[in-house]
Amino acid sequence: MAMIVPAHWAEAREQVKHRGRRITVRRYGWSDESEAAAQAHAQARTREALDAILAGADLPRRERRTNYGVAGVPIREQIVSRHDEVVVTRNSYGALCLNTPDVLFADIDLAEPPSGCVLPLAALAGLAAMGFAAGFALGHWALGIALAGVVVYAANAWLLRRRRAAHAGNGGAEARAFAPIEAFATAHPGCHLRVYRTPAGLRVLAMHRRFDPQEAEAAQLFEALGTDPLYALMCRLQHCFRARLTPKPWRIGISRRIRPPVAAWSAGQATLPGRLAWIADYEARSAGHAACRFLRALGDTTAVDPQAERVRALHDDLSRANADLPLA
Repeated sequence: MAMIVPAHWAEAREQVKHRGRRITVRRYGWSDESEAAAQAHAQARTREALDAILAGADLPRRERRTNYGVAGVPIREQIVSRHDEVVVTRNSYGALCLNTPDVLFADIDLAEPPSGCVLPLAALAGLAAMGFAAGFALGHWALGIALAGVVVYAANAWLLRRRRAAHAGNGGAEARAFAPIEAFATAHPGCHLRVYRTPAGLRVLAMHRRFDPQEAEAAQLFEALGTDPLYALMCRLQHCFRARLTPKPWRIGISRRIRPPVAAWSAGQATLPGRLAWIADYEARSAGHAACRFLRALGDTTAVDPQAERVRALHDDLSRANADLPLA
């Protein structure tokens, strides 16, 4: 079971002339050992990609420059601390994230309340036509347009109120998101799930066993809980589970972005004066907020994997999950 959050990054470039055309290929390399090892890895990957392209493979000439890991390329984020196999990184917008190779976290988004125009297109057209016809029959096309607008607005407002009432009913979006978690715990009495509230949803931490992010059981658990599909996909691609530990900057009044936002991290970049000043401001404002709040534990709460317990303690401490603080 492997999760890679490398300490060193490099990029290599090779260029050749092939059948009268110039072909340039760039690839990243990474290493936990040294920048030199990362450069050697980049050069080896570049040569491999170039040979495949010359042999007819349809591959990109250059890898996308991104912090968040994609298929074939691990997470490119500044490493803040290591705790055995767990790595705490600073992501592209400056928040701290916990990365673990085998302790499962699941993110569940809450359904947003209805807003805007909720009328089906056919109903919208029909009501507008009825309003216009009524106004036109009363003597003027302008009155028809005005009545069409009034009818559509009134009908949409009525339907929107009903949809919002239904959204808030039965305990609201949080209760509906909680339901499949409770159902899973009931159907699997040997499991132990801790549930947290986040600003936009729920977070679940599995305590009873460790998981490989690519194993079928992890995918099945994600699906049963209603996990955000993008989060589930990235766990498989990155070979790890992630949990944000500190607030999103814009939720605590910080509008300017951390610099550099996208880079192959190095010690020099991590200690840029402007970056350190941004982090100091961010940490000061973060002090009054939590990233999540613990709600309750489900299932067999005596079933606790030792590594999951170590990750839980770190997560709860850094995210301030047990503090009575506003979420951000």
